[in-house]
Amino acid sequence: MNYRNISEPEISSLKNQGCTCSDWSKVNVTENFIPANIKNVLFGGEIKLGSFEKTIHLPGGIEIPSGIYNSSLHNCTVGNDVYISNVSSIANYEIEKDAVIENVQSVVVNGKSSFGNGVELEILNEGGGRNLKIFEELSSQVAYLMVMYRHNKNLIEQLEKMIDEFAASKTSAIGKIGEGCQLQNCNTITNVNIGAFATIAGAAKLENGTIVSKAEAATYVGNGVTAINFIIHTGTKIDNFALLDKCFVGQGVQMGKQYSAENSAFFANCEGFHGEAVSLFAGPYMVTHHKSTLLIAGLFSFFNAGSGTNQSNHMYKLGPLHQGILERGSKTGSFSYMLWESRVGAFSAVIGKHYTNFDASNFPFSYLNEESGKTVLTPAMNLLTVGTKRDSEKWPARDRRKDPIKLDLINFDLFSPYTVGKMVKGNKILQNLYETASKEREYITTNGMHINRLMLKTSTKYYEMGVKIFLGKCLINKLKDVSANAKLDELKTKLAEVKPEDKSEWIDVCGLLAPSSTVQNLIDEIADGKINDIEKLQSTLSLIHKNYDEAEWGWCTDLIESRLSKKIYELTKEDFIHIIKEWKENSVKLNHMIAKDAQREFDLFSKIGFGIDGTAEERDKDFEAVRGSFEGNKFVKQLENENKATEEKAGLLINLVESLK
Repeated sequence: MNYRNISEPEISSLKNQGCTCSDWSKVNVTENFIPANIKNVLFGGEIKLGSFEKTIHLPGGIEIPSGIYNSSLHNCTVGNDVYISNVSSIANYEIEKDAVIENVQSVVVNGKSSFGNGVELEILNEGGGRNLKIFEELSSQVAYLMVMYRHNKNLIEQLEKMIDEFAASKTSAIGKIGEGCQLQNCNTITNVNIGAFATIAGAAKLENGTIVSKAEAATYVGNGVTAINFIIHTGTKIDNFALLDKCFVGQGVQMGKQYSAENSAFFANCEGFHGEAVSLFAGPYMVTHHKSTLLIAGLFSFFNAGSGTNQSNHMYKLGPLHQGILERGSKTGSFSYMLWESRVGAFSAVIGKHYTNFDASNFPFSYLNEESGKTVLTPAMNLLTVGTKRDSEKWPARDRRKDPIKLDLINFDLFSPYTVGKMVKGNKILQNLYETASKEREYITTNGMHINRLMLKTSTKYYEMGVKIFLGKCLINKLKDVSANAKLDELKTKLAEVKPEDKSEWIDVCGLLAPSSTVQNLIDEIADGKINDIEKLQSTLSLIHKNYDEAEWGWCTDLIESRLSKKIYELTKEDFIHIIKEWKENSVKLNHMIAKDAQREFDLFSKIGFGIDGTAEERDKDFEAVRGSFEGNKFVKQLENENKATEEKAGLLINLVESLK
């Protein structure tokens, strides 16, 4: 925008309208500047003013001309059609067009600031040692590498160097308030950059941070919010007296109802209400809604916290040094308690109070109960529940991120090389325990847990069911584009073309599922300085995410070959058909078991409290009016339709394989 010196007639008009300035020579305006809409304003330092011609539309249907009223500005650039009213002080800010700043105590930049970029969190381990430097473009994957690989000094040095350079590029003595922002009824805002179209309504105190916002993913910070040393990202809503100290809040997050967090990071689509977080690494879709819940010194993702969930991270010895991990998809029952160090396997449920350390990482889809002070593991049983299937389907549908650039890379697959690899490993452990355990023992112990001996074989059977479903799913995905006149040998050659690194064990990089060797290659490239800026790092991670299907098949081929004792190019039509049939049979069987679990929601005990003043018949009618019927339930019908589709698809694919030349 081009500016000129303010003219004497314009100065005279401003003075007549109650405006003052210590040095009018430092005031510059646009060519079409009109002073009429600037009244009772104190100017100081370097001032640049745009034109004020539009009408501003405020909540409640209020219309008012743009301009500056009853405010104090120092070293500010004010864009076209901005509305500023009743602001005690705005200092050292560039205010872009169409912004609204009304009834605010102060919006000030004190000296040079990086606006939260480079702030260091004592995350995951409250005693330190896993520090995370936050910045505007932080993803859950970059955070995972920085926090979980502290032993790789070169990696950490290179990551911190990239972040420091990024923070330096954001450091300035001038803050920004983006286009279309609305700041209303706030107290103090100090050293805060605010992105376009953000709404800050009634915030109590914002200090040293960045609120990233865009037109398509506007960010909201509401009533009574206090945030110090923070980054808040696009599409996020923080409201109702939330309190943040040293926090990163990622895309699509929701917080409020007096939620309190310190030294914590919350990634895509997390929800935090009522409770408290300390040194929390909240991966994507971490949810906590209850006042009595404390999440401390843990890594959680795709997690749902029951009321009263709590953990201990110290033993009254060397301080709060301990940490815990709940792998993706886990949940806790009301008033669950865990003593850190402990680790929970993926898609598992923790119930009761656990006073001993345990490691259930090789037993996904399990129940962890407390019985007589002991941690009792029931492997695989959570695989058969309605909740697990519903959770895996609801997460993609509940992605609130509207930003076209999605920082966190998320894979939602329930059965993946990560979870299936755990099931395969868990089965080997269970089989070994079964073969070596005395038949006189009711429980056997492993990794701080007790397992009912009679459950060992049953659990392996259910894990095997999941493995067969996964193998069929992968094969079907590869067969979907095969034509009926294709040649069997050509298909097998194509299926055998996989990268060796894809066959390695898989890991969950906080939402991104990938072979461990691929992740290690990335780490090596960072540590060696080959990847030396944030943009290149993110693009490399995105490529790994994009190649998921290809890498998944590579791992799947290795599993097929080990189970059938033959190479992929040695498979016969009968082998392919066998895999498809096992996929069909086990998929249908699993859905039947899940439907049986759902049926419990409609049994007699579920009807307690219905038809409160009537007969058994009225109770049943009242229940159906509120809850519906089992046969008419949307989820149950979905399972039935899935089974029909599975049967049809299996028949078509078997015919396809039989037709191969």
